[in-house]
Amino acid sequence: MTRTTMDKLDAIVIGAGVVGLAVAASLSRRFGNVLIIDRAETLGTGISSRNSEVIHAGIYYPTGSLKAQLCVEGKRQLYAYCRLRGIAVNPLGKLIVATQAEQEAQLDFLLAQARANGVDDLAPLSHKQMQVLEPALKASAGLLSPSTGIVDSHGLMLSLLAEAEEYGAIFCPHTEFITAQADANGFRVELMQQGERVSLETSYLINCAGLYATEVATRIEGLAEPLIPQLYWCKGHYFAYQGKSPFAHLIYPVPEPGLKGLGIHATLDFGGQLKFGPDTQYLTPDSQEDYRVPAALRQRFYQAISRYYLGLDIDRLVPDYAGIRPKLQGPDDTEVADFMIQGEAQHGIPGLVNLLGIESPGLTASLAIAEQVSKQLGMP
Repeated sequence: MTRTTMDKLDAIVIGAGVVGLAVAASLSRRFGNVLIIDRAETLGTGISSRNSEVIHAGIYYPTGSLKAQLCVEGKRQLYAYCRLRGIAVNPLGKLIVATQAEQEAQLDFLLAQARANGVDDLAPLSHKQMQVLEPALKASAGLLSPSTGIVDSHGLMLSLLAEAEEYGAIFCPHTEFITAQADANGFRVELMQQGERVSLETSYLINCAGLYATEVATRIEGLAEPLIPQLYWCKGHYFAYQGKSPFAHLIYPVPEPGLKGLGIHATLDFGGQLKFGPDTQYLTPDSQEDYRVPAALRQRFYQAISRYYLGLDIDRLVPDYAGIRPKLQGPDDTEVADFMIQGEAQHGIPGLVNLLGIESPGLTASLAIAEQVSKQLGMP
């Protein structure tokens, strides 16, 4: 760490995923001394690099929720930011498909939900229209979301870090947050960097630690224990589909009741590689980060995908990668849990913001989440 003897820091951001980097870039425009820390060897090694890289429209989330509001606003900001900064982005569109007539009422519900959330570009499609767009699809009807797309998440994170560094921010990998004490001047923060204990002072402390956000919160002295919710790790596996993709759009099945996700859907990357996922597998509380993809899951994936893709060849399905999502919604909960962005109004500690349960659509909403953090800190 190059600034252990510097004057008091303006802000410390814990976590160098896409949300932490967006927060750091936003704060760096206001302050000169922002420190970004992550215990990994580089930026974005966790949630931010293990997802579908989809820019979501804001269709599914409960109206009025932070997920809905920040996704809709974040999508607009993200497209504009990527175009300004030269980051690869492609609004290739998404089809939400009903594979049988009894699912079509769910399409009507999603259309109404989207409109209530401020998503006004969805278009209903008939079976014939679906066949024209995607001949390989098995579908009775669908919805087209033309503003859903994909983004180069790594390019986005590199750009956010570069922007923060342009304003004087410093990124320290291999650095673990140990504890923080609030005082009249801000926080005294203890860090561990490659075996060396470092003590720093900062005015603002932002917890963007993703899977470990609640663990970090427990190490902040004075933060009441009842304010720290339980976080559930939910693993999602992805399979790649070898050969040329039969699809030109992202394909999402109608969400099934009781699922804790959007179902195993089809996405594309910038090289045209088709991949399917994620599924949902809640992990036990004592689980470690394990990103292996068991080949035995292939049959389950085949059964789910073949509901909307008639020509699926199981031999072309190969294990690809996995991610873990930090959910506030437990395996037995029926209501969708919202993002939790805790500021002084919630916990009574000036200068502290905890970001808890930031899963999908966190990538889409990252720039809007950063604005929300600034509001929680009382900044315009």
